[in-house]
Amino acid sequence: MVVRRNSAMGEQVAAEPENATKATNPTPDGAAGQPTPTKAAAKKATGTAAKKVAVAKKATAAKKATAAKKTADVKEAAVGKGTVAAKKTADVKGTAAGKETVAAKKTADVKGTAAGNGTVAAKKTADVKGTAAGNGTVAAKKATVEKKTAAVKAPVVAKGTVAAKGAAAAKKAAAKKAAPGKSAPASTAAPAKSAPATKAAKPESRTALVRRARRINRELADVYPYAHPELDFENPFQLLLATVLSAQTTDLRVNQTTPALFAKYPTPEDLAAANPEEVEELIRPTGFFRAKTKSIMGIATALRDEFGGEVPGRLEDLVKLPGVGRKTAFVVLGNAFGVPGLTVDTHFGRLVRRWKWTDETDPDKVEAAVGALFPKSEWTMLSHRVIFHGRRICHSRRPACGACPIAPLCPAYGEGETDPEKAKKLLKYEKGGMPGQRLKPPPDYPGRPAPPLGAE
Repeated sequence: MVVRRNSAMGEQVAAEPENATKATNPTPDGAAGQPTPTKAAAKKATGTAAKKVAVAKKATAAKKATAAKKTADVKEAAVGKGTVAAKKTADVKGTAAGKETVAAKKTADVKGTAAGNGTVAAKKTADVKGTAAGNGTVAAKKATVEKKTAAVKAPVVAKGTVAAKGAAAAKKAAAKKAAPGKSAPASTAAPAKSAPATKAAKPESRTALVRRARRINRELADVYPYAHPELDFENPFQLLLATVLSAQTTDLRVNQTTPALFAKYPTPEDLAAANPEEVEELIRPTGFFRAKTKSIMGIATALRDEFGGEVPGRLEDLVKLPGVGRKTAFVVLGNAFGVPGLTVDTHFGRLVRRWKWTDETDPDKVEAAVGALFPKSEWTMLSHRVIFHGRRICHSRRPACGACPIAPLCPAYGEGETDPEKAKKLLKYEKGGMPGQRLKPPPDYPGRPAPPLGAE
C-alpha cells in the first residue's frame, strides 16, 4: 500500500496499488486540473535536466571560447614567428644581395685593373716603338756626323795617312749605321731624346767600358799626336813653379808671366832670397799673387834647405812642398822625370764624367778610377790628350759635338752643337786657326805660338 499526501487537503490517505486506484476511485472534483504528484516530479526532473543541459552547454561554450582563445594565441604566436622568420629571411636575402654587390664591385675593380694594365702595356709598347724609332734617328744622325767629321778631320790631323785612315773608318761606320737610320724617317726630336734612357736600361759591362775608353784614347792619339804640357819650361824647377802659378788662371797667362820671373830668379836659392814685394809685382797678372808668392818662395826655401836646391823626383817628397798637391806633383813627375801619372784638372774631370768612365768628382777617386782602365805607361800622354780635347772641342758650356772625332763613342753626344758647320766655329787654338798657349811650343806643334804679354 502506498501512502500519499494530499496536496490540497493536507491529509495522508492510504492508496491502493496503482492499478487498483485508477480503476475504482475517480479523481475528486476539488482536485480537478491539478497535476498529479508523478507529473510534478517528472517536470521537476525535466527542469533539472534542462538546467544541467544549460550548464553543460555553458561549460561547453566556455571551453570552446577558451579553446578558441588558445587557438588565436597560437595563431598569433605563429604569425609572430612567421614575421620573425620572414624578417630573418629578408636579412639573409639582403646580406646575400650585399655580398653579390661586393662581388660585382670586386669584379668591376678587377676588370678595371685589367683594363688599366692593358693601357699601361699599350703605353709601354708605344714607348718602346718610339724609342726604337728614336734610336734609328740617332743612328742616322751619328752616321751623318761621322761622314762630316771625316771631312773635317782630314785637314786637321798633321799626318796624311792618319787622316785617310780616319776617313775610311768613318765611312765604314756610316755604312753600317745607315740601314737602321732609314727605318725611321718620320721620327721627331722627342723620341730621339729617349736614346740615353735605352742605354741606361742596359748598363755597360766593365769589359765594354775598358774597350771603349781605350778606343777613345787611340782616337785622341790620332787627332792630337803633338799633345804636350802647355806650360813653357826648361827644367823641373821652372815646371814646378809654372804649375803652381797656373791655379785659377790660364796656361797662356802663366807663359806670358814666367819669362821675367825665371830671368830674375833662375834658381831656388835666388828666389828664396828675393824680396816678396818684387815677386808679387812680377806674378801679379796670374791673380792671387800674394798667396802664390808665399807658395813659390816657400817651395824655393824648402828646395834649398832640404833637397840641396834640386826638385825631388818622388811623389811623397813633392807633396810635402808648400802649395804642391798630387796634380802638380804628377805634372812634374810625368813631364820632367818620365814617371807616369794622371793629371786630374778641371778639363780632365769634366770629360771623363761625360764619357762615363767614372761618376766620381773627388780628384783622387777620379785618378784611381781612370787609372784602372789604362796601362800605367799611358797615363801621362792620356792626360795631355784629354786636356787638349777639352780645351779645343769638348768645351764646358757648349761642346762642339758636330766636329768631334769621337762622337760615335760618346754617351753625351748631343749636349752641344751637332751641326758640323756651326760646331766648326766653336773650335779653339790650332783646331780653330788660332794661336796656341805656349810662347815656345814643341817643334811638332801645328799651330801658331802664343803672343807675349801685352801683344795680344
